[in-house]
Amino acid sequence: MSTNEAHGRTVCPAIALLDAQGTVVGWSQAAQQLVGYSAVEVVGRSAGVLLVTADDRAKASQAAQESTLRGRWSDLAQVRHRDGRIIDVRLCVSSLSGQDGLERWVVYATDKALLPAWPAEATVEPLLATLPLPSRLPVGVVIRDTHLRCIQVNDTQGSKDGIPLPKRLGRRLTEAAPGTEAETLEAVMHRVLESGDPAMEVDYQALLPANVRSNRILTASFFRLDDAQGRALGVCSVSVDVTDSRRARERLAILGAASRRIGTTLDVMQTAQELADLAVPFLADYTTVDLAESVPLGEEPLTHLGPQDGRIPVFRRAGLASIHPGTPESLFARGEPVFVPPTSPFTGVLRSGKSHFEPMLDASPGTWLDHHDAARAEKIREHAMHSLMVVPIHARGAVLGVAVFVRTEDPRPFEEDDLLLAEELVSWAALALDNARQYVRERSAALALQRLLLPHRATGGSAADVAWRYLPADSHHGIGGDWFDVIPLSGARVALVVGDVVGHGINAAAKMGQLRTAMHTLADLDVPPDEVLSRLDEQVIRLAEAEANPRYPATTTMAATCLYAVYDPVTRTCTMARAGHPPPAIIDPYGHVTFPDVPAGAPLGLGLVPFESVTLELAEGSVLALYTDGLIEARDQDISAGMNRLRAVLARPDLTLDDLCSSTVDTLRAKPPSDDVTLLLARTRSLSADQVASWQFPSDPAVVSRARRLAARQLTQWGLEHLAESTELIVSELLTNAIIHSNGDCSSDCNSDRTIGLRLIRHEMLTCEVFDATHSHPLVRHPRTTDEHGRGLFLVTQLSRRWGTRHISDGKLIWADQQLPASA
Repeated sequence: MSTNEAHGRTVCPAIALLDAQGTVVGWSQAAQQLVGYSAVEVVGRSAGVLLVTADDRAKASQAAQESTLRGRWSDLAQVRHRDGRIIDVRLCVSSLSGQDGLERWVVYATDKALLPAWPAEATVEPLLATLPLPSRLPVGVVIRDTHLRCIQVNDTQGSKDGIPLPKRLGRRLTEAAPGTEAETLEAVMHRVLESGDPAMEVDYQALLPANVRSNRILTASFFRLDDAQGRALGVCSVSVDVTDSRRARERLAILGAASRRIGTTLDVMQTAQELADLAVPFLADYTTVDLAESVPLGEEPLTHLGPQDGRIPVFRRAGLASIHPGTPESLFARGEPVFVPPTSPFTGVLRSGKSHFEPMLDASPGTWLDHHDAARAEKIREHAMHSLMVVPIHARGAVLGVAVFVRTEDPRPFEEDDLLLAEELVSWAALALDNARQYVRERSAALALQRLLLPHRATGGSAADVAWRYLPADSHHGIGGDWFDVIPLSGARVALVVGDVVGHGINAAAKMGQLRTAMHTLADLDVPPDEVLSRLDEQVIRLAEAEANPRYPATTTMAATCLYAVYDPVTRTCTMARAGHPPPAIIDPYGHVTFPDVPAGAPLGLGLVPFESVTLELAEGSVLALYTDGLIEARDQDISAGMNRLRAVLARPDLTLDDLCSSTVDTLRAKPPSDDVTLLLARTRSLSADQVASWQFPSDPAVVSRARRLAARQLTQWGLEHLAESTELIVSELLTNAIIHSNGDCSSDCNSDRTIGLRLIRHEMLTCEVFDATHSHPLVRHPRTTDEHGRGLFLVTQLSRRWGTRHISDGKLIWADQQLPASA
């Protein structure tokens, strides 16, 4: 029950009680406020004297005669204020019955100026709608004495609250309809009698007998009536039925709640349960939500389940709610397959896509329930299920399942309005379920893309131990624009890459995949880091231009940052360059953390300035930390604060590399994350002296035989005699090729100044490297049988696992790898 006071909220009508001759016998304070006359001045006089015009008095007299048949009358009239003003009012008059058999009338009037304007053709219904009472006709009126005994009542009050006239007259409300509702209403009437202030819009349930359940809602306004001496004569209550209007408001409220409570997650089962929870108990006593095979639930497909007792597994139960704890009405628990007969309302709805509406559920013997579903029929009878709605869950032209609404303890059958509300709720849930279904598909695609784009088993080989963490901000799709890579290079070296494409989700991931592929291609060229970034910058610009709208070419951009580092375990040097990316951190073997001064460069895709490389020498066991800005940035702090926090958490030489990686991310990652976070750690190794052998030779063909002998001797020391023959051939061909090109690029008097280098590296491969001072790159040719030269690199290709060239500071290097046995 709720009470709304009149002050400043509603228009309080003036109430007057008249006898059969039209004499005023009761007068309210609101009436005095309207016309200025007190009860002492008005009670005992004819009410007609307050009407201004003779025409109004004649209409009132005629209406009084006619209304004895109809019981009520309403019209517009003019009354004269005590100070002489004329006031336009709206009048409503209703006849009353009492124990004494004398006729009484109650009049309530409202100043027209305080009400919305109505057109001339307005009828009594909108006129009464302007009163501070919900606009449901007819209006019930009760007059009670100072002891709150009913002394007068109109003929419609009984149809509203269910109390018959003989039981009402001469009794208090608590006597006619005992209960807390009546006690609360009497308490309100006592306050009105004591204070004289009206109580407006008090809601209460219809006071039907205890064995009859009522859902009718009434609202009443209470006014004190005074006699000729100004003393309290009693209380007048005016009641109207507001069930439909309140029900409409409640329906709007539940639809509003649906927007907040259904679809809070992208979990199909959770969404179905939210629909069931919202429907009970407002709409139904028992609700289930069953989803069809088209909705992925992460369970065994229904098609793999066979029929049981002539029933087939059509649905899986996803939502379940009841007014009874434990939902005893249900045959199936959440997540279980739902078996239904081939011919039933459930399969019918699934096939037709139309709701099944059965206000009076027929569970009598001989129906489809007895023939095909005895267990369900028993549940229906056991729990007195008497009204049923089965509503399809539609989305994108497909039926995702059905929602079932049942009434058991609520005696009312479902109405058409209930079906409309149920379909509205299900439509909202269908949208959320479809979003969840699409999310499952998109997430599967995104995860597949992630598996393709990111390293599967990144390893630093002989150069470094590595550990990494990749945490996308887009937790729904599980992927973002960050990327990292560990790329093996020739000569036991390794390239370490961390990049960040602007944005999140699949689009950013797709662009990241393009850059990662381009980076692999550039790394294979084995050019310095600054040149790698320059070429990657050009690639980003080309990709952006390819995606640009021809009409608005400047509107499409593709921005990214990147850090590219190459570590050489032979020399323990690391060469790196960055493109707008945060600087790396270096942790020495004792846990001291520094951020080397590497020129920042501009982000990729801008083509602004050239990039610069920096070469550092690292102690063995140093840790190189590459990361994205999501690890160190915070909205309320400068980036330097984030780098200081990173410095503190990385200074843990006691932790393993993997533990250090986890600890760093767990400590620094923002909650909730606003950006992708990537961290790549590499602990450097160095090759020992007995893993590397190198020689320098003059650029003279006569040295080739000596180089072959030295190489064979070194392989014997390493226990790799089985590779001696192939290695001698590779050394011979590479060295001869270098000498020929070196001498060809120089006049005869400079041959003595040029040297050729040879180096053998035993790591995961056996690498043979030949250095010379020229910059020409050798090419593999397919020589004809008549050619005297050109077979050298062709032979190297056949003997080695792979080979290639790269630039060095004072020339070029050509290398060839041979596979070592597992025990080497």
